[in-house]
Parts: sequence; C-alpha cells; structure tokens
Amino acid sequence: MFVESKTRTKLLRRMGEAIERFRMIEDGDRVMVCLSGGKDSHVLLDLLLDVQQRAPVNFDLLVVNLDQKQPGFPAEVLPRYLTERDVPFRIVERDTYSIVKRLVPEGKTPCAVCSRLRRGILYNIAVEENCTRIALGHHADDIIATFLLNLFYVGSLKAMPPVLRSDDGRNTVIRPLAFCRESDIAQIAAESQFPIIPCDLCGSQPNLKRARIKRLIEDLEKEIPNIRASMLTALGNAVPTHLLDPNLFDFTRLSSGIGDVAAELDLALGHTDSEPALVAIA
Repeated sequence: MFVESKTRTKLLRRMGEAIERFRMIEDGDRVMVCLSGGKDSHVLLDLLLDVQQRAPVNFDLLVVNLDQKQPGFPAEVLPRYLTERDVPFRIVERDTYSIVKRLVPEGKTPCAVCSRLRRGILYNIAVEENCTRIALGHHADDIIATFLLNLFYVGSLKAMPPVLRSDDGRNTVIRPLAFCRESDIAQIAAESQFPIIPCDLCGSQPNLKRARIKRLIEDLEKEIPNIRASMLTALGNAVPTHLLDPNLFDFTRLSSGIGDVAAELDLALGHTDSEPALVAIA
C-alpha cells in the first residue's frame, strides 16, 4: 500500500497554494511541462500528475524535453521513463549545443545563451501543441536567489514571477513550485529514484554569482532561521510608498493621511513587537 511521505504531502500543499493564489491553471488548460531531466523538473511533473487527479478543474499535460545534442546526452532515458509512466510527451531535437559553443568564449558560463535559445524553442513548441501554459521547475530558493542577484548585481527589485506572459502574448509561463523548498524537492527526487540527468554534459562552468548568493543565504540562515520564508513573504508584500521608484508612487503629489509617523519611528528604532505572517516554506 502506497503511503505518501510528509515531505511529499507538504510539497503538494505548497503547490496547491501557489496554483490557487496565482490562478496558474484553470479549467480546460493544456499545460506543457518542460522536463530537462533534473530533479526540479522531475518533481514538478510528478506533483502535477498528482494534482491533475485531485484538482477540481480539468486540465491536460504534455511533457516536452529538448534534446540539445550535447555529447554524451542519454537520449533514451526520458522517453523510456515517460513511456513507463504512460505520460504524453514529445522529444524535440535541436542542436543548440553547437550554437552555444560557437557564441560563448572558452571559460565563460554558457548558461545565459543556452537558456535564451532553449526558451525560444520551447515557446514555439507550446504554440504548435496548442498549450495554454508552460510549466517550469523553478522553486522558492531560485526565486529568492534571483531577487538577491538583481538586488546586488543589477540594481533592480525583481525576482522570478509565479506567472509570466511573454512579450508577444503567445505564451504564459507558470512556476507551480514557487512556494517549495529545494531541500524538500531534492529529498523527494532521491526517494522516488527519478532518472536524473545532470546538467554538466556541456562542460559549463558553475554560475559563481548564484553560488555565492546561495552560500550567503545559508550563512544568514544560521542566525535567522526563517530568512527564506521572510524574503519570499517580502516579495509579495511590497509597499510602494516606502520605496524610491516614482513610477510606483508619485512622491510629488503627497496628501495627508499617507503614512504613520509613529510607526515609522518605532520601526527605525527597532521598537516593533509584532512580526509579519510568513509564507510557509520551511
């Protein structure tokens, strides 16, 4: 008899919360699940298959894997796995590996170029297959790290949105794992023994900035246990009047009643007694 683990139950609950809060999937949707072969996309597919059976709305799934022709890529692994699970799928073959090797200088990280090429191909496939949603496997830790990367290196308050409409309006990207912790995803992937295909076949260098941000969060977490939940909550709790962007708030036309001076002073002096409710990702 199958007994669902507590971690899997938690991930399903978090996914359900994200889908409901951001209306990621609606009745009649056809969702293209991008399966790279890594742990995140494997867990994404596995949970979506479960949600498909339990959800009050009806939606279809199509799994798409992009074979980028990297040397040594085990092309037979995912088709065999998806056939065994009786999941509709399509394998798309495009030699982006050669393009990336030609465009990216030796020793430089090819991830950005590779990602742009992959995204363009998948967007077109979604249109060909009449898919109304494109599901990606980014999780809460990816969102937090992207937020800090933009904050520290770009000078922008921007993260990965849970739902994103493409510039041409043809595609809608969703991230159902937005409230899920990477550590929980890794645990479920290990327990389920998914056929993981590591993303090291092109010999790419690690993203040093992202790795640095990851270490920073881990170090801060030793002092602030809820730091991940706090940052994720902050991304959904923006206060335009207390930022510096005149496009979000017109500081030149202030009126009475905006702001609580006493509360501002308490906050500045650290005299607050209450804490905000956090997104439950811990």
